[in-house]
Amino acid sequence: MATDERALEAEIIPLRLRVPPECAGWRLDHFLEHRIRRLSRTKICAIIETQVRLGDGRRPRPSSGVRGGEVIVLDRPAPREPPVPRDFGVLAEDETFLALDKPAGLPIHTTAKYWRNTLTALLRERYPGQALQVCHRLDRETSGVLLVARGPAASSLLKRAFARRRVSKRYLALVHGVPDPTEGVIDQPLKLLDTPTHMMMGVAADGLPSLTRYRVLQTFAAHALVEAAPQTGRQHQIRVHLAAIGHPIVGDKLYRASERQFMAFCDGGLTPELLEAFDGLPRQALHAQRLTFPHPLTGDPVTVESPLPPDLVAYLQRLPPAGDHSW
Repeated sequence: MATDERALEAEIIPLRLRVPPECAGWRLDHFLEHRIRRLSRTKICAIIETQVRLGDGRRPRPSSGVRGGEVIVLDRPAPREPPVPRDFGVLAEDETFLALDKPAGLPIHTTAKYWRNTLTALLRERYPGQALQVCHRLDRETSGVLLVARGPAASSLLKRAFARRRVSKRYLALVHGVPDPTEGVIDQPLKLLDTPTHMMMGVAADGLPSLTRYRVLQTFAAHALVEAAPQTGRQHQIRVHLAAIGHPIVGDKLYRASERQFMAFCDGGLTPELLEAFDGLPRQALHAQRLTFPHPLTGDPVTVESPLPPDLVAYLQRLPPAGDHSW
């Protein structure tokens, strides 16, 4: 084994989890199961025994209760991370913001699988010493415009603009079938479902209000390119809403394929059989094409656009045509 690989395996990464007030009184194993998804109860207990300590250094038990505001520390061995695209473009910038062109496959924040191979880590490398804050989220497999604030003042203003729905977002999604009507509003409440991955969202009467406007831009023999504009910001909103009306996004491993196949991909990578199940596309066909936001200093609207990336353009060009729409 190479020296750098041995050093990586020996490196310990402390992950600090602060207990929110709503989780006060939970058992430690239940709290970690909630925060670290897709791990079995046996694995959670093993982690508690070997990697978990409290902020004061004490070693807890799985049944230990957690307190609101308490910090749980996981001393994690540095993972062997899957390769990701490490280059990203800058679409627009000034002293208050960066508008990035995020490639598909690059996660934004640290997860159980990614530590160095994240956008936030790459930002620290490219802009050392700068106080940069990512203002919103894009799924790892979604490409396109991502807004980053420069400094705490700009971060506060831009995040407030997102919270107050003063930011306009437009996505392009390639879906199965052609929605009818070709333009409309999907108004269906969403909630996190109780499933093995603890990741899937779904339509539910007791979910949070969720609204997506859509419009068909181009039709093919068995697909459509759709513009989607989320009016609310729920997790996986566009993906779930389009699947809910019978038009899942091409390559979506959760809402087009299945949770079982998604978990197989996470555990064993992209096999030829899974690639076929994922429509022959290694990532979901969702692209954050345009973002309009108020400038942190002037309040004037700023619009940034990202062109459809080459992998999606190539996929579209292989589809049998139908209709005579343009986009």
